[in-house]
Amino acid sequence: MLNLERLRTLDALARHGSVSGAAEGLHVTTSAVSQQMAKLEREVGQQLLAKNGRGVRLTDAGRLLAEHATRILSQVELAQADLEAQRGQVVGELRLGAFPTAARGLFPAALCHLRDRHPGLRVHTAEMEPAAAVRAVLRGDVDLSVVLDWYNKPLPVPDGLSRAAILDDPADVAVPAAHPHADRTEADLEDFADDDWVTWGEAQFCDEWLLDTLRSKGVEPRIAHRAEEHATQLALVAAGLGVCVAPRLGRGPLPAGVRTVPVRQVVRRHVYAVWRADADRRPSIRAAVDALRTVGARIV
Repeated sequence: MLNLERLRTLDALARHGSVSGAAEGLHVTTSAVSQQMAKLEREVGQQLLAKNGRGVRLTDAGRLLAEHATRILSQVELAQADLEAQRGQVVGELRLGAFPTAARGLFPAALCHLRDRHPGLRVHTAEMEPAAAVRAVLRGDVDLSVVLDWYNKPLPVPDGLSRAAILDDPADVAVPAAHPHADRTEADLEDFADDDWVTWGEAQFCDEWLLDTLRSKGVEPRIAHRAEEHATQLALVAAGLGVCVAPRLGRGPLPAGVRTVPVRQVVRRHVYAVWRADADRRPSIRAAVDALRTVGARIV
């Protein structure tokens, strides 16, 4: 009989494309992946992996079995969800991912909410950017992720995922205290056409949104600095080195020397949760969505 954990290893190899990628996705060593695959090859009596330069590739038999493994693991997920639903208890393990400001702004209160109401549930979290978070849910590396898109730039969500809105997160423009617009009650993005901009990492989803949005308003932004974390962006603004878009979720107190100006045509991020549709009936998923929505409602 085929071993489920070895099929899970084969599935991870097919999805990640390498032994190291599979090991990272499964949170095991590369040696453990190789050992599981060697055992699976002995189990089926066929070669499933072949050398490909310094890496490996799946043989025809490996690809065939990997396709079956994907379907088998999906059925196992459905069985687990149905059993949890029948039992009606929020227990077991739940893995959550979120982009950094959601991890900071939502997770502490939401996890306390879950701990107080469902002490039998063990929750593990990780920070990840929205596109990577969607891929992690599809791969099964996490059970649920908190992701975002912008009011004018949706994030593609593949088939097979369910989603639930958590909150809409307004964003302001953060400027140095000495900026000519620092004391305005509102402004348009194009009012900052002559400023240097502090933005996210190149080609990140939010960076692409900012560039596309400014260009749609006839502004070619001067990108002076790039930083992953909003705290770093605000520190650069405080030093008088540019302006940035500053969403409110997880923002915390502003550094000295920084002011925020609301945008006249409100700029918002849509924050929502995504999970695999075959896990829809899991009470732990529903409990996590409820906790996130409860915290999101308080923030709004």
